[in-house]
Amino acid sequence: MTFTTEFRWTSAARTDAGRVRHINEDAFLDQPDLGVWAVADGMGGHAVGDLASRLVIESLTGVSSPDGLASLVADARDRLVRVNGQLRLEAAKRQVQRIGSTVVLLVARERFCGYLWAGDSRIYLCRDGRLRQLTRDHSHVEELKARGQITAEEALHHPAQHLITRAVGAMDTLQLDEDAVALNDGDTFLLCSDGLSNELSEQEILGELASGDCQRAAERLVDIALARGGRDNISAVVVHAQDLFCSDKTQLNPAV
Repeated sequence: MTFTTEFRWTSAARTDAGRVRHINEDAFLDQPDLGVWAVADGMGGHAVGDLASRLVIESLTGVSSPDGLASLVADARDRLVRVNGQLRLEAAKRQVQRIGSTVVLLVARERFCGYLWAGDSRIYLCRDGRLRQLTRDHSHVEELKARGQITAEEALHHPAQHLITRAVGAMDTLQLDEDAVALNDGDTFLLCSDGLSNELSEQEILGELASGDCQRAAERLVDIALARGGRDNISAVVVHAQDLFCSDKTQLNPAV
């Protein structure tokens, strides 16, 4: 069952363990027919991060609502809160401090996309030849940048680069940020784990997304991250929106 008649959605996804790690603790969701996409990155260095990311994605697979975007996002939030409780119990059972995962979720309804996130996995929007990062990392380095203690350039190589401040399963109470964006014809979104965003510049990401070819972009983005060393798990979900009723589309004159 399709969820809207105003936009045609295409998407593609790819994940790779990378060249250093033996286990892929990333997981993704790619459901263009339902207007739901997500990336989860199990917390590196903690017990069974692959379990955490898998539970996050499995919970989001069932996200639905007949009442529009706000209730759809609310359903996703409720599901992630339940997973947070599951992971806290699992960590206590295994006698480890935490089992956790980042999450970014994008959902589409009518002419809007809603998104929510925890951690440093990201959502980018490519629109009219420009790239914008929609999410703000929940990380120690991002907090230092916000306080003006380090520059954006210094953040790229900061020793605390991988220290995140929020994740599903990290604390008893889950904190998720949430926002929404109105859609334009030709919008292309990228959901990715930090194994990709740490290896590519925004200009490089823009260059791969600009064509709107989801499959090619997903493959190329992961290939580039691998070529840079693949030091972490790498995931990319590329999503493209085509407005079926856009009045600005170029028309072919059959008389020519």
